[in-house]
Amino acid sequence: MNRKSKLPLVALIALGLLLLLGACSKSSNETAENNSEQPATQQAAQPVDPATAATISGTVKYTGPVPKPVRIDMSQDPSCKGQNMAEPIQAENGDLAGAFVYVKDGLGDRSFPVPQEPAVIDQQGCKYHPDTLGVMVGQRIEIRNDDPTTHNIHPTPKDNREWNESQGPSAAPLEKTFSRPEIMMQVKCNQHPWMKMHINVVRSPFFAVTDSQGKFEIKGLPPGDYTLAVVHDRLGEQTQKITVGPKDSKTADFTYTGAAAGGM
Repeated sequence: MNRKSKLPLVALIALGLLLLLGACSKSSNETAENNSEQPATQQAAQPVDPATAATISGTVKYTGPVPKPVRIDMSQDPSCKGQNMAEPIQAENGDLAGAFVYVKDGLGDRSFPVPQEPAVIDQQGCKYHPDTLGVMVGQRIEIRNDDPTTHNIHPTPKDNREWNESQGPSAAPLEKTFSRPEIMMQVKCNQHPWMKMHINVVRSPFFAVTDSQGKFEIKGLPPGDYTLAVVHDRLGEQTQKITVGPKDSKTADFTYTGAAAGGM
């Protein structure tokens, strides 16, 4: 075979190698993107003018039958010496505690600075404290273990990456972030099946968790038309429209009348 007849074969081999390398590179990039826990690219954060910032406050009530507290059997771990009662619905005198309230719609594509300080989850008495948490996308969550026993922290998300990590007594805090919005993401402990809590991940700082009197307050909101939502893991979601002007202080109250079957 002469030199001229060899050239097309060499060119075909080289082209094949280039195509193979390109496919491998694309596959690697797609895998890295799928495994990334970095928040999606957003516009530069837009500060809210404090001279126009508004406030929404209110209460969340519950008028339905309150389930009796449930006794927790902690006997499988002698190191668990916490309060062994759980309240499926915390509603003393009709005031619903532990409900998550947030601006669900109306902010458009605005982005906001992520808080520098971490949100904290503490494990004490073989329970999570708090049992309902709100954070922004990309905000650090510091998980502490103040129990003399090992826990396995295991979020079970629908839209974020699932993980399960062991944390021994007196171990250094775990630091985690979530890259996508997600409401009522359940967190459990594989060592202690009664341990459960919920994390709510949102894109803005305009959220709150109701206190023992069912009260909430959302500050620093830019003027606009919004959909405000309240979510409870057993009672579901309610929404209402609200408009705030510059320096407004508006009230938004919610009332649940009964437990949703099976909860969220």
